[in-house]
Amino acid sequence: MTDKKFTLRNVRPWGAGAADITVSGGAITDVTPASGAFESGDLDGGGLLAIPGFINTHAHVDKSWWGKPWVPYTYSDHPTVEGWIANERAQRGNYDIPNANSAVAVLREFLRHGTTATRTHIDVDLGIGLKGLETVQAAVAELDGAIEVQTVAFPQDGVLRRPGVMQLLDEAAQAGADSIGGLDPGTIDGDVEGQLDGLFQIAVERGVGLDLHLHDFGSLGAYEYRQVIRRTIDAGLQGRVNISHGFAMGTLQQGVQEEIIEGLAEAGISWTTVAMSGAAPLPWQRMRERGVPLGLGTDGIRDLWSPFGDGDLLRVAFAFARLHGFRHDDKLTTAVEYATKHGAPFLGRELHDLVAGARADIVLLDAENVPDVLVRCPQRRLVLSGGRVVASDGDVLV
Repeated sequence: MTDKKFTLRNVRPWGAGAADITVSGGAITDVTPASGAFESGDLDGGGLLAIPGFINTHAHVDKSWWGKPWVPYTYSDHPTVEGWIANERAQRGNYDIPNANSAVAVLREFLRHGTTATRTHIDVDLGIGLKGLETVQAAVAELDGAIEVQTVAFPQDGVLRRPGVMQLLDEAAQAGADSIGGLDPGTIDGDVEGQLDGLFQIAVERGVGLDLHLHDFGSLGAYEYRQVIRRTIDAGLQGRVNISHGFAMGTLQQGVQEEIIEGLAEAGISWTTVAMSGAAPLPWQRMRERGVPLGLGTDGIRDLWSPFGDGDLLRVAFAFARLHGFRHDDKLTTAVEYATKHGAPFLGRELHDLVAGARADIVLLDAENVPDVLVRCPQRRLVLSGGRVVASDGDVLV
């Protein structure tokens, strides 16, 4: 963030009329109709459309080989979660994964595309210990506050089935991780209650959040949701727990969906999706009505799980809109809102918008309106993070 006071002149917040946005101390202090006046230090927005910075609520910046020579994908044409895990464990040492240079490169790509804050999962396991967490912390420090990063210590290789991982998660929580994670307690560890009991105990004792990868389908998936809901309420962790992926949700019968959504609302549990192609659409409207926070994320980017991904969260919003059949302008705008202002709860922010009191995370684009932004995914012309210019016309300045 910057202490500098200036005004971003002649921009169109959310595609509305021309306005001036005044920034001081890294926050927006005023939004007024464009005056046409300029003072020393002001920035000219050139009539571009303005939206808040993107918030990537589900990333894995420690896994990437970005910045290294191309790594061909070698795993099966019929992959499984277990197989991906084993393949990554067998190969990551060959490509110096994790390493700070790649983590910095991915975070700079986030900035290039207008993402000013992210929550990233970081592998914690018996092979690398807390190296991934230390690597990402070093990468964040190198970027000197240009992007806000929340960290989740993630047991990609399982918890209970790997004795010692639960202790590593506890150590990660003490070493600065904002949250700890879990993974498919039914199919990976074969003990839903055991894994969740241990994770919730650490979260309570260390004062951290929980972010759980849940891929399981059918009755097992629904059972895991119910167990997470009950434990969140019992532990008093409302607003501190998130479910990632949750592929079963879109396949459950309507009555079960409604039960789960009501439970999520009561427990204050949020939900993140990467809008994966072929996934069942989420009951996003009912989740929104009940106040369940829903965030969008890029997942892995150029890693041993997949060569795809460029760090552009706007493309994920596009995929979310396509997956859910959006066509009307209000819904196309909703997809962009999920990628921006609706991500506020995932960073512990009460506000993330182009209004007074919000952090000055601002993205300018050459577009007619917000639906046009979504369907074209144009270049980010200017990116401000905490009032600091961090990217301009595709060039990252940090």
